[in-house]
Amino acid sequence: MTPPGPSATTTAAGPCPVEGRGELSCAVTQALRSGGPPVYATGSVLTADPWGEDLQLALYLLYELHYRGFDGVDDEREWDPELLRLRQSMETRVLHALRTELPDAPRTVEEAFAPLLVEPVDLSGSLSHHLETEGELWQLREYAALRSLYHLKEADPHAWVIPRLTGRAKAAMVAIEYDEFGAGRADRIHARLFADLMADLELDPAYGRYLDRAPAPLLATVNLMSLFGLHRALRGALVGHFACVEVTSSPGSRRLAKALRRCGAGPAAEHFYAEHVEADAVHEQVVRHEVIGGLLADEPDLEADIAFGCAATVLLEDRLATHIREAWDQGRSALRSPVPGP
Repeated sequence: MTPPGPSATTTAAGPCPVEGRGELSCAVTQALRSGGPPVYATGSVLTADPWGEDLQLALYLLYELHYRGFDGVDDEREWDPELLRLRQSMETRVLHALRTELPDAPRTVEEAFAPLLVEPVDLSGSLSHHLETEGELWQLREYAALRSLYHLKEADPHAWVIPRLTGRAKAAMVAIEYDEFGAGRADRIHARLFADLMADLELDPAYGRYLDRAPAPLLATVNLMSLFGLHRALRGALVGHFACVEVTSSPGSRRLAKALRRCGAGPAAEHFYAEHVEADAVHEQVVRHEVIGGLLADEPDLEADIAFGCAATVLLEDRLATHIREAWDQGRSALRSPVPGP
């Protein structure tokens, strides 16, 4: 007797697909809502801006199928061949753009991480320094709304690398992820702590709530993690990304905790970043010496990929910081539309 095949299911806990911002993202949104294939012009991916609103949103929507999915969208669409074909073409476009913009990217771990291990003397261009010294509450709320697209899925994209590692690298990566996921306590999961931060700032902590307001530079930073995480061939780049985040997190978290305290944001808001000051200082040592060290011991040919992952992360984070500072310096929201006041 032939066993029945899997029944179609839909995700009720995920967000709803948002409106598109161009041909590609509209094609994805329509495909998700209708259950049909994406309809777009041949060659439109090649002519699309790889860092533009349209392509980055389309890519984000397709990646989200591998996370929590969307309300009312069949879970089977995660492996829809037409959606995967479109995703692959956009990924190729983004990777080409990254490598084009990083022609002189470091090729060794030492070259990639040495500049990150020394805090700059001049912090005038630092976004976290601006928030610490003169940031206003509305700016902290915007920053939290922007970062919620990553922090509410914090550590999830990096978990994809675990089955692709062995020995020292795997053991150390699991140890760090164990901390990120609350060390066995649901109330200590870092994504939960960030939701508590958002509640203190009178923001909606629902997963994906601010996707429609998120600009392309923010989407690109989250998409980078998903791109690296979903491809075994990019496992070195994902480790480089993860290490870059851990190395740079502690100083920035210290400044953001002070900013939230100065603005009276609330204990849960301050606690999220205070937690990261100590935890990520420890994680930095483990990821550099054990995750990267272990991976290089097993697969030395991945060193250039690790360095590339770090350089790509710095590039996109700097681009996001520039976008935010330019918007605020001009007295406008860094979001596509501002969040309501508290």
